[in-house]
Amino acid sequence: MFSRLIGNEEVKSALRHLLASGRMPGSLLFTGEEGIGKKLFALELAKALNCRHRVGVEACDECSSCKRIANSTFPPFSSPDDNKERMIWSEHGDLAMVRPYKQIIRVKPMRELEREANFRPFEGAARVFIVEDAEYMNDQAANALLKTLEEPPATTHLILTTTNPTALLATIRSRCQVIRFAPVAAEQLEKFLIEEKAMPAGDAALLARTSQGSIGRACASDLNEYRERRESMLGVLKALTITGNRVQLLRSAEGLGAARDRADYEESLGVLETLIRDAWALRLGLPAETVVNSDLINDLREIAAELSSEKAASWLSAIEELRGTLEVNINKRIASDALVMRMAAA
Repeated sequence: MFSRLIGNEEVKSALRHLLASGRMPGSLLFTGEEGIGKKLFALELAKALNCRHRVGVEACDECSSCKRIANSTFPPFSSPDDNKERMIWSEHGDLAMVRPYKQIIRVKPMRELEREANFRPFEGAARVFIVEDAEYMNDQAANALLKTLEEPPATTHLILTTTNPTALLATIRSRCQVIRFAPVAAEQLEKFLIEEKAMPAGDAALLARTSQGSIGRACASDLNEYRERRESMLGVLKALTITGNRVQLLRSAEGLGAARDRADYEESLGVLETLIRDAWALRLGLPAETVVNSDLINDLREIAAELSSEKAASWLSAIEELRGTLEVNINKRIASDALVMRMAAA
């Protein structure tokens, strides 16, 4: 049932209305940030469309159809022998997914989808095909999808998910009913982590604030790693504002330069950026409850006391400029030293 999903109450209402009307569009486009539940909602809709004993307009979660869809994990391609250019079928004969491999969806699985979309349901009332991260379709794949979108059978439903709808062909967007997802409220996410994941209240509150409304990010985060990363970035800001010690500054910056890869490096930059925004917010007189890292409120207040708006803006600009160079294979240690020296000169 949609009530078991977290957040996006407006989306739930819209989908319930479409189910109740009996005029479910053949093609839906779910847009929104990564990890906020788009795929979970797509699977819940697939359950409702194929449920044998609906409760109102929603899935009963008890019939064999609901249970098999609920058990569909769609595991990632894991071995070199996997056929990466194929649809992934669920335990239910009328539900399949296309997902990218190495950030690309090629034409072969889309042609398989085009063929399968023309068949009547094998066991349920509808065939449902989910295209995850649809922005990664190459031109051939997108054109193959267009053919399916032009005249989908009445019993076939396509659900595309994307974090970047503008990357899709305008002709694809125009053939889909767009459903926009919002980040999950921190209060809802915190409650979920405590009640469903048995997480201590303090940890849940911190994760809810740092995950930017993403359930997926919250569940995948390693809090110990985050706290270590944050301590290193906090050291950078203390050296810049409180101690003024250049040796301490460069030593603190080593944690940034030691990143394993680009993703790890961007995580550290993101933590540094959030700490700056927190301190700036306190400097502007905003209440402590509005900052992300409120458990570090005393440290942040010390930094804020030495921070001007001009300096904070300059630091954030320097971080953003560094992000723009990450497409190039830069030396992270040298780039990190250059960043903190630029911040020190601001």
